[in-house]
Amino acid sequence: MQVLTAFILAAFCSYAGSWYLGLIEGNFALLMLMAVVISGVYWVAERFYFWPQRLKAVEQLDSDKSKRQQELAKLGIERTDTDTGEARQQLLMQPWWLDWTAGLFPVILFIFILRSFLFEPFKIPSGSMIPTLWVGDLILVNKFHYGVRLPVANVKVTEGTPVARGDVMVFRYPPRPSVDYIKRVVGIPGDEVAYLNKKLTINGQAVPTESVPEFFDESVMRYSKQFQEKLGTKTHNLLVDDDRPAFIPGAEDFPFKDRCNFTVEGVTCKVPEGHYFMMGDNRDNSLDSRYWGFVPDANIVGKAFFVWMNFGNLGRIGGFN
Repeated sequence: MQVLTAFILAAFCSYAGSWYLGLIEGNFALLMLMAVVISGVYWVAERFYFWPQRLKAVEQLDSDKSKRQQELAKLGIERTDTDTGEARQQLLMQPWWLDWTAGLFPVILFIFILRSFLFEPFKIPSGSMIPTLWVGDLILVNKFHYGVRLPVANVKVTEGTPVARGDVMVFRYPPRPSVDYIKRVVGIPGDEVAYLNKKLTINGQAVPTESVPEFFDESVMRYSKQFQEKLGTKTHNLLVDDDRPAFIPGAEDFPFKDRCNFTVEGVTCKVPEGHYFMMGDNRDNSLDSRYWGFVPDANIVGKAFFVWMNFGNLGRIGGFN
């Protein structure tokens, strides 16, 4: 068992190391599921086989001690140095290969349930959602808001709350599902979304927008035009760069691209059933649905709702729209 356990742990470390070095595309959900299953098997074996075996060995030790004392007593020897406390402790001690598997099972199971069905932490890697979310923000994502999904398979088992315009959503990036993206929901199934000359309209109705004071972006040390926009029932701020062109350069070939019309003024798309149109709040610095297409419902990870830490700016902690 020691050799087998060492091999399993080495395989996990190799997988994690290769993922960290960029040699393979990792799947954290799959890694956690495998860890739960393997450590769970060891935990069951420990609970119903190895632990009873160690208890039996201790009982045998105590029995041998009692017999030895009785034999010595018959010989008239009353006091003997037969302390077996250290030996009992050694027999009851969990070996290293169980300590690193069965011993970690409760912790691994707790983390797996927490991040798979309740809340998962994410770190904002880019400025595409400025001014709502800044680079370095550590956020929490509600995994059950849109319905509980099975880990790895991502199959929905409960309906949950329907996706709404204005939600900030984490999803698996359609061209590369192993990568998670975060954007704002702009269009839901059936919507006609138009972003022309940097003005957003949905189903022919202009989205209410008003100018607010400029935003100073410390990362690039410059001011940007800032607007307040109301999508559905949610109000949020966004940035617009007048120096960037309105047309969409380098749009990829993506499923349902025939539902989009690209012009020098921007793009107009009809959102297909079971899909969503996503955009970043930093409108001219966001790689979003304008470039790579629609997000399928199966790619949804959860709804982002809270900044729990930003080590460079503690004032960032709190909820957001």
